[in-house]
Amino acid sequence: MGCACGTKEEGKVSGCQSHGSCSTGGCNRLNSFDWLSDMEVPAHEKFDVVEIRFKNGRKEFFRNTEKLLLHTGDAVVVEVPSGHHIGHVSLQGELVRLQMKKKNVANDDEIKKIYRLAHAKDLEKFEEVKKREHPTIFRGREIIQKYKLQMKLSDVEFQADNMKAIFYYSAEERVDFRELIKALASEFRIRVEMRQISLRQEAGRLGGIGVCGRELCCSTWLTDFKNVATSAARYQNLSLNPAKLSGQCGRLKCCLNYELETYMDALRDIPKVESPLQTLRGDAFLQKTDIFRKIMWFGYKEENTWFPLDVERVNQILEQNQKGVKPATLEKDLEEQQPVPGPLNNDLAQLDHKFKNKSSKRRKKGRSGQGGRGQMPRAQRPTGNKPQ
Repeated sequence: MGCACGTKEEGKVSGCQSHGSCSTGGCNRLNSFDWLSDMEVPAHEKFDVVEIRFKNGRKEFFRNTEKLLLHTGDAVVVEVPSGHHIGHVSLQGELVRLQMKKKNVANDDEIKKIYRLAHAKDLEKFEEVKKREHPTIFRGREIIQKYKLQMKLSDVEFQADNMKAIFYYSAEERVDFRELIKALASEFRIRVEMRQISLRQEAGRLGGIGVCGRELCCSTWLTDFKNVATSAARYQNLSLNPAKLSGQCGRLKCCLNYELETYMDALRDIPKVESPLQTLRGDAFLQKTDIFRKIMWFGYKEENTWFPLDVERVNQILEQNQKGVKPATLEKDLEEQQPVPGPLNNDLAQLDHKFKNKSSKRRKKGRSGQGGRGQMPRAQRPTGNKPQ
């Protein structure tokens, strides 16, 4: 994904032109923020190993034997086993020592060196070499289909000297590609290196947008891929739907592990309900659990109403069921229910209510007796028929 910041020129985003040190993190993948860059270190004490970034965020370590003045984002020509390659400086200083320790890379003579800063002609030649990558991918897939190999070619990376190419592929099982290497070498006139990657690494190299609306974690910052099990979805009360739980790599989403520890800590206070709660009204089954609010919803078998219970009440009912006691209801036991206290001077309020009803009855009787004044009673009223 290209840099999305900066001004637009002729409908295209020009970028911030910060040479890899963009603060938005959109200039390149797997950016590393050098939080020690403001510290002044003597030249003779500065760590001489530099982290260099290549295509799709691949990073390796090289030694700055020539004492070159480097900045983040500078293009440099580095030594590789079969020639030279061009990469960009991503990190230098003491943080490189920590990265080497994290990745278990020994600081010995096996670390290759940096030749020099890349010139304009080096970059122009490198751009011409990179134009061969897309045609090589399509032709390489045709050759793989010809040999009927169960593998998927996902990416190709050419060296800057146009002498070697790395073919990245993914496969479920082990593949014998000895004949394939010979065919690719004779087809493209280069040295071929086959490198197998996992499906998660393949998704990180290809990139994309996740269902969250952001760029994939594996292509922006995530480098260590941990195992993701379906139990992580169960602990978080997620529906076991493979279409929703799987990422673009076809495996379970890495983000299922992000909040798993928080859910595990919250679940320690939630009781395990392996059987329905027994009450005098019937058996109540667990329908839903709100982990962080610590509320459990129960419902009877033939009813659609759910009753929310806190964790303390559920533990109390479970203890009663173990002793063979069934509470009357889910909410509270009958013996625990206490009469609601009335207002102050409850006796006076009852007397006022009693005499209020009597006075209203007297008024109704008086109105019914006075309502017929000046009129004959209904029983003595003459009918509508005139006498013959």
